[in-house]
Amino acid sequence: MRTLIVDDDPVARRLHSRYVEGVAGFSVAAAVGDGQAAVGWVAGGGIDLVLLDIGLPGFSGIEVLHRIRTISRRPISVIVVSSLRDRITVRQALSGQVAGYLVKPFTRAAMVDRLERFRSEFGAGPPAELDSFGQGEIDALLRRGAGTGPSAPAGSGTAPAGSGPAGPATASGNRAPERLPKGLSEPTLNAVLAALDDGAGHSAAEVARASGASRATVRRYLDHLHRNGAVDVSHRYGGRGRPELLYRIVVS
Repeated sequence: MRTLIVDDDPVARRLHSRYVEGVAGFSVAAAVGDGQAAVGWVAGGGIDLVLLDIGLPGFSGIEVLHRIRTISRRPISVIVVSSLRDRITVRQALSGQVAGYLVKPFTRAAMVDRLERFRSEFGAGPPAELDSFGQGEIDALLRRGAGTGPSAPAGSGTAPAGSGPAGPATASGNRAPERLPKGLSEPTLNAVLAALDDGAGHSAAEVARASGASRATVRRYLDHLHRNGAVDVSHRYGGRGRPELLYRIVVS
């Protein structure tokens, strides 16, 4: 089973490569350190499994996951290997139909166990219980079905986009909520949606440049769309400091 290892840490790449090569039936096709290289390998074909870190330079592992699902000509399994366990990241990964989510740090035995369990189910279709790969809070999210898609926060009084009266449609078929909170206008909302309509992940600064609105204004609209389930949020990791949030329109 040809495996692609994606991790920005060269030590982790070497370590995970040894783990994979030590499991019967698996081989390392390549070990790369950024999302662009990972997408290139997947596009080239011949990859069966991707061990995917989330905190990558350029664009995040969540973005890589989205692109894999878009460009691959055949099903490719993905196991996330990451130290990140925040709510947004885990939900984003699970909604991308990953085969597993292994939280760093972990032992060699934990990696081998994941790979052997994956091998035993490979080719037999989806596992009967989605939480068979989970752990800790991820197990709980899987058991509740929280990874199946975006939902409104409990008690927020909002519903996912498309579940009620809808407003202007974007080119991708998504609709903005009809009733806007005080201080938000339909023309600006449409400009924000248009900036997101290519289906890629964009930062608030990028949306601000494309829409002509200020970054602070754009953040209010993006927060509104996210609360209503109209956009997903992931992370982009670059240099020092906090990761940048990326907003992607939800295709209904």
